[in-house]
Amino acid sequence: MDFAFSDEQEMIRASAEGFLADVSDCAAVRAAMVSEQGYDSALWQRLCSEMYWPAIHIPEAFGGLGLGFVELSVLLEQMGRRLLCSPFFATACMATPALLLAASPAQQQRWLPQIADGRITATLAFTSGNGWAAEDVQATVVAEGSGFVLDGTLTHVLDGQSADLLIIAARTPGSTGEAGISLFAVEANRVGINRQMLPTMDQTRRQARIELNHLYLEADCLLGTVGAGWPVLDQVLQLACIALAAEQTGGAQQVLDLSVAYMQERQQFGRPIASFQALKHRAADMMLQVECARSASYYAACVAQEVLDPHGDPQVAAQLPLAAALAKAQCSESYFHCAAESIQLHGGVGFTWEYDPHLYFKRARASESFLGAPAWHRERIAMQILGEQP
Repeated sequence: MDFAFSDEQEMIRASAEGFLADVSDCAAVRAAMVSEQGYDSALWQRLCSEMYWPAIHIPEAFGGLGLGFVELSVLLEQMGRRLLCSPFFATACMATPALLLAASPAQQQRWLPQIADGRITATLAFTSGNGWAAEDVQATVVAEGSGFVLDGTLTHVLDGQSADLLIIAARTPGSTGEAGISLFAVEANRVGINRQMLPTMDQTRRQARIELNHLYLEADCLLGTVGAGWPVLDQVLQLACIALAAEQTGGAQQVLDLSVAYMQERQQFGRPIASFQALKHRAADMMLQVECARSASYYAACVAQEVLDPHGDPQVAAQLPLAAALAKAQCSESYFHCAAESIQLHGGVGFTWEYDPHLYFKRARASESFLGAPAWHRERIAMQILGEQP
């Protein structure tokens, strides 16, 4: 693996950094997060039509750019720095991998070009509780005629209130654990789907509850094989963990930058507080956390790239569960540590609405628990090392 950016990747990074600095500054984030939709629709269309970001890792055959997961992680790191309010994560990092791994060529041709050019947004809905494992898939599916009927409640659905396409996981009644889980792609405006936005601590990222009430789906909505959806869903969730880790790395970097800038401006005893040795040590600890997060994040992104590449190295791809758990655990803790330290280093104003550290603190706490807390992922790491099934 080459851990240095190529010229193309560096160009993507610089372009994303400059663009987001202009369109997702503090004022833009605060305006978007209190809007009805939770993001700026005009900005989203610019991301699609000018920057082509939702298309970045979609194959060229389906209207995408055909790049890899590393390039996607480059974008996500910059989005995390700017707290971009958009349906990008749900669409590109959860729904798109599900379609790439589980959908038939005909289904991919139906949905991926629409995602690539911004005609639709999408999300993944799978858990019915507060957990992220197979047993938390509790919505049910039964065969009816040539189709299927789904019932149940789905929670913690990112941008579920506004997505046009839902990738839904449901299980056969009476099945348990990893058995009996199926995946479906369905338009969100169908009769039998009720969506409700949930109040969340992190206002910059919306979540929803989706209720399925005798939802009838035709056979062509099924992704893959009936009852065999968990291995794919598990991979999709691991890829989403890696994507979230990249975003968390960007957020950790930004709160470090904000803290250092404030420490250089704030005067105490006639000199900048950045000159105080104790505060230098705390900033150095933050930088160490950021670098550890970045290393874990991009290593995992390199592994993810091999998973999505049809010609990828299977030995590297086999490291996905371990790499994803490691990245999510490390980056979650690094981000939260840096966000908490940033509030402390800003002093009294760090707790106020007018300054930005509280926005990053809320995103850090919310993303720490989303898709599994660090302790849960460490347990998965231990079980994999011991050769047990997580």
